[in-house]
Amino acid sequence: MIKLVELRKSFEDKEVLKGINTTFEAGKTNLIIGQSGSGKTVLMKCIVGLFEPTSGHIYYHGRDFMAMKKKERMLLRREMGMIFQNAALFDSLSVLENVMFPLDMFSEESYKRRRRRAEFCLDRVNLSEAGDKYPGEISGGMQKRVAIARAIALNPKYLFCDEPNSGLDPKTSLVIDELIHSITQEFGTTTIINTHDMNSVMGIGEHILYIYGGHREWEGTKDEVMTAENERLNSFIFASDLFRKVKEING
Repeated sequence: MIKLVELRKSFEDKEVLKGINTTFEAGKTNLIIGQSGSGKTVLMKCIVGLFEPTSGHIYYHGRDFMAMKKKERMLLRREMGMIFQNAALFDSLSVLENVMFPLDMFSEESYKRRRRRAEFCLDRVNLSEAGDKYPGEISGGMQKRVAIARAIALNPKYLFCDEPNSGLDPKTSLVIDELIHSITQEFGTTTIINTHDMNSVMGIGEHILYIYGGHREWEGTKDEVMTAENERLNSFIFASDLFRKVKEING
């Protein structure tokens, strides 16, 4: 569980995050949505420590991230897995070596155990046969699955996904969503997904935080989205004809 209390972030004289309060629960897919410039990317970067908040608190299962010293933060980061927008794989390393990378960096296990763990993670994302290939030899969707395997290699308590479906076709996006969701449930991770994909919202949005103008505008589940009376949220969610028709049918 990750809890935010009055989280604020300013850049010079511009306040980007304006006192956000929310709780991201373990074992659930928590989505952050919002228009470009709403502050959702800044929010995620603050949560993982890439940006230092101006004020407020970030609690990781009761541990105050803001009060931690450098060494404590480094130890906490070992509990985090991250999936970047462009997969961010190392081109010069094989698929298996990419998945082993965080294990080589942080695990004190033997090479045999590290390799076995990496092979397990690849099998978990249905890529057990791709270990000897290089990123340039596999599709974009497969690269994202490798990124997921690498992110869970250290069995993280917290999983952060930045636009995991970016650049993927709808069918592959669905596969990635279902994979992230099943891993979240299987390992009980606190998963936070930063996304523009409304299919993800309606498919796996167990907890949705809608950011508008740097503050928490709305919060709820994918089912509650359909009946929400927040005009800004409705304008954002049902901007496409498809989702507008879905709301009309359910309304």
